[in-house]
Amino acid sequence: MGNIRNVAIIAHVDHGKTSLVNELLKQGGVFRDNQVVEDRVMDSNALERERGITILSKNTAVKFGDTKINIIDTPGHADFGGEVERVLKMVDGVILVVDSFEGPMPQTRFVLGKALELNHKVIVVVNKIDKAEARPAEVVDEVLELFLDLDANEEQLESPFVFCSCRQGIASLDYKVQGVDMKPLFETIVSYIPAPKSDTSAPFQMLVSSSEHNDYLGKLSIGKVERGEISVNDTVAVTNFYGDCEAKPFKVVNIFAYEGLKKVALDKASAGDIVCIAGSQDVTIGDTICDKSTVEAIPFVKISEPSVQMTFSVNNSPFAGKEGKYCTSRHLRDRLYKESIRDLSLKVQDTDSADAFTVLGRGEMHISILIENMRRDGYEFQVSMPKVLYKEIDGVKHEPIDRFVADVPEDSVGAVMSEIGNRKGELVSMSSHGSRTRLEFLIPSRGLFGYKSTFLTDTKGEGIMSSVFDKYDVFKGNIERRNYGALIAYENGEACQYGLYNSQDRGRMLITSGTQVYGGMVVGINPKGVDIVVNVCKKKQLTNMRSSASDEALRLDAPKIMTLEECLEFLDEDELLEVTPKSLRIRKIVLDHVQRGRMDFRKKNNIED
Repeated sequence: MGNIRNVAIIAHVDHGKTSLVNELLKQGGVFRDNQVVEDRVMDSNALERERGITILSKNTAVKFGDTKINIIDTPGHADFGGEVERVLKMVDGVILVVDSFEGPMPQTRFVLGKALELNHKVIVVVNKIDKAEARPAEVVDEVLELFLDLDANEEQLESPFVFCSCRQGIASLDYKVQGVDMKPLFETIVSYIPAPKSDTSAPFQMLVSSSEHNDYLGKLSIGKVERGEISVNDTVAVTNFYGDCEAKPFKVVNIFAYEGLKKVALDKASAGDIVCIAGSQDVTIGDTICDKSTVEAIPFVKISEPSVQMTFSVNNSPFAGKEGKYCTSRHLRDRLYKESIRDLSLKVQDTDSADAFTVLGRGEMHISILIENMRRDGYEFQVSMPKVLYKEIDGVKHEPIDRFVADVPEDSVGAVMSEIGNRKGELVSMSSHGSRTRLEFLIPSRGLFGYKSTFLTDTKGEGIMSSVFDKYDVFKGNIERRNYGALIAYENGEACQYGLYNSQDRGRMLITSGTQVYGGMVVGINPKGVDIVVNVCKKKQLTNMRSSASDEALRLDAPKIMTLEECLEFLDEDELLEVTPKSLRIRKIVLDHVQRGRMDFRKKNNIED
């Protein structure tokens, strides 16, 4: 197996992992010389291309000389850290990509820590050295400090550094020397990353670290062959290290290996190969496929626990069932539990109600991606406000704390520190790089809910923020979720220009003329911090003194059209987000105005029902 190398590319979001894979594929001979190659070719999912982020880990392979290099491109956003954790078992080393200006960020610490725990060899790639504000020498020192903070051993502290510009497709072992191509990185991978251990005489064994679905073959189980050999038509067994069920036999129908962006059918695979095996629909991530005569399971990596929960429920608004294809509790339950099998970071629990399910995830974005995928597949449902998961440790209430890093212009430092202070954040470190300042805080996870839009306003759109779960700590006290109220539609009907014109004095509208609304639906934002009922359906009464054409003179302010993430940030405890393939509607849980007013009165005066 000396001619195989298995590596994963890990980094913080936007540090250039997928761009690096692009260049490795180009210079690894995967594409023809005249072939047009789009940017971020590994981000094949439509949602990934739209948002410019990697959501799912993906496998590929390139050739350098006689050596085959299996590469796994991983997500960089903290909410998808579970994708990184589970695929690290498939590789023997990692390429840690760090931005030459930003340096190590929260997710850099998280993914490097996981790699060091598994004792993987690490190659550090300092990317974007062509940036005008690049500071590679300082970033090298910061990375070495991070290794020390994570208790790296002496061998890991001697990890090689490669300086790259993935946009230009060049690499160099010295940042002062201009590179020509990516050959220095290829050579470092071959010389520094060890070849997988080869024991082809032992009974077959493979840990399933990922899975895909094929329209013709069904589920494909992906993993690295730990030992032995496997051939098409062999009968093997599937078992689980943590389960108590008997091993289930199945026949291997197909074996595939990765070559570039394609899968190539194999007759046989042996120890060290990363392959896809087809033949059973019952295999899940974390299972072990092994020789039927020697059933031995491999322990799977422990995935970090979720820290955020939301309630998914059947849509019961007046518009229920009008826009979605799958609207029932059975459809909703089946999809959520199917997703929890594919994504080990996601947990789904039944509730007392047959129409509602609790979904636990790693963060707001983690769950919002699930919501977006479901609505694109035709599902219609409603979700509650995101909440953090508390723990009781030694009788004391604890909550999740995030390590939050903000890179902001100097003149925005005061506004950011003031807002984070209001959200119970504690400043850990502060450093300046040119005209920008980096602030690092430890802040309750719930303190970051709804903060992104405020942050962009405070930094005039120039700030960069990121966070990753750090630890559980003692509950920090109450945090005001939002300092504005909602404008609520009075009745069912169609919003008209006259009604909107008379309502917009109360705040910023979220809908346009002609939008269908119902009583209890949120149609605007009230900056004064209280909820107000407005009649956006009210029409001007016609008389012999006025004509309906006079409405054309009314000028409406531009409404705020909210994205899915902005809707989730907006939600309060007494609100739900109605999600359909065509619409996003924020509504009050209790639609009736009189009943809602009575409940608010009881709550303010501590009157029990």
